[in-house]
Amino acid sequence: MSAQFDQVSVVKKSNIYFDGKCVSHNIILADGSKKSVGVIFPSSLTFNTGAPETMEITGGVCKVRLAGASEWQTYGAGQEFKIGGNSHFDIETLETVDYVCHFG
Repeated sequence: MSAQFDQVSVVKKSNIYFDGKCVSHNIILADGSKKSVGVIFPSSLTFNTGAPETMEITGGVCKVRLAGASEWQTYGAGQEFKIGGNSHFDIETLETVDYVCHFG
């Protein structure tokens, strides 16, 4: 996992979810692929997905429960988890979590 993305376009308007508990910006890479880079402030949230996603945790620690799972898994910087399309996941953060969401 690299520390930065080079040669990208950034959508200026931010994505603000859950009354500001999650804030991100969409980026478009030179090859046309899209990602979202953001933070989740301390909270307990449920996210819904349309397309499959990979959540890369780049800072902080969170607990995640994927759709259909009963157990929570802990993820920290340098780890990732995958979510299927048309699904959801619960996430709990006790500290600010930095992430990159890879779509597709």
